[in-house]
Amino acid sequence: MAARRLVVGITGATGAVYGLQLLRRARSLGLQTHLIVTPAGVLNAHHELGLDRKALEAEADHAHAPGDVGACVASGSFNTAAMVVAPCSMKTLAAVAHGLSDNLLSRAADVTLKERRRLVLLVRETPLNLAHLRNMTAVTEMGGVIFPPLPAFYHHPKNIDEMVADTVERVLALVGTEGAAPQAWNGL
Repeated sequence: MAARRLVVGITGATGAVYGLQLLRRARSLGLQTHLIVTPAGVLNAHHELGLDRKALEAEADHAHAPGDVGACVASGSFNTAAMVVAPCSMKTLAAVAHGLSDNLLSRAADVTLKERRRLVLLVRETPLNLAHLRNMTAVTEMGGVIFPPLPAFYHHPKNIDEMVADTVERVLALVGTEGAAPQAWNGL
């Protein structure tokens, strides 16, 4: 991984635990994290995890307000290794797919794509409508990775924490993080 900086976005889709665990694991691997949490992301983190904005932001090395479009992560000159949006709402997916850059999170994603860096979106919605599918296709065509956080059951996870940890390890490996250790399938 060229730069040891990871941008993490958390939106209002269910699954705030993915973003939280991603921040914690990235820190343990020596990555500098830059967090952007949308207002709906804060509401969801409070509902699902009991965390307010301050507690969530304390998990990152740097936290940026979603309205701060002048933050360092809004520029391609600020070198980062990758950006992961975990979880990614359909609203944020649509903004990225259409290059809206209407807040810092979608701007940072746009910068990540334009600089040809790895962008991973842990999209959370079901069932999917045609707009969702087309937006996923558009992001994929631009070089982004659509990564629904689907649990792997072949490792026989004992609880939700193990399922989340496995997904986080797979994401960190996908963005080229040294030390990421996803469980490999070894066959039957």
